[in-house]
Amino acid sequence: YSHLEVMISFYEIYCGKLYDLLNERQPLQARENAKQQVVIAGLQEVPLENCHQLMGIVDYGLRARSTGSTGANADSSRSHAILAICLHDVETGALHGKFSFIDLAGSERGADVTDSAKETRIEGAEVNKSLLALKECIRALDQQQDHTPFRGSKLTQVLKDSLVGPDCR
Repeated sequence: YSHLEVMISFYEIYCGKLYDLLNERQPLQARENAKQQVVIAGLQEVPLENCHQLMGIVDYGLRARSTGSTGANADSSRSHAILAICLHDVETGALHGKFSFIDLAGSERGADVTDSAKETRIEGAEVNKSLLALKECIRALDQQQDHTPFRGSKLTQVLKDSLVGPDCR
């Protein structure tokens, strides 16, 4: 496997926008290429040498992640986070495989929001919207519908390659 290199990236989806957790929360763009694959423009990939380095990168990214206090949890993640570990060919840069680890923010009932702050309510609504969009995509795939609504949220858009396609497992 000496022809492969391991690269890691870590980003979050906060209020429908993408942020790089390994690059000072720089804003990112999700774009679809000519092959209808979603590419995260501007996402920093870091070479990974060992497990100790992996844990350090995860800790670094988690510290940069958006959190806040809610009625249900004093230190609640307010975003979805995606950690991707990719295997690339050293010479060609071709992607040989990708493992994605997704930490979904929890849904929030309106009755659980004791904070009257507008920002907290907007965060909760965005989380619920993206989780509903994910549910609708899974339902469409399960029922083998002709159309799967991946563009319903940034979450479903960036997870498309994990849910469908020839390389999806």
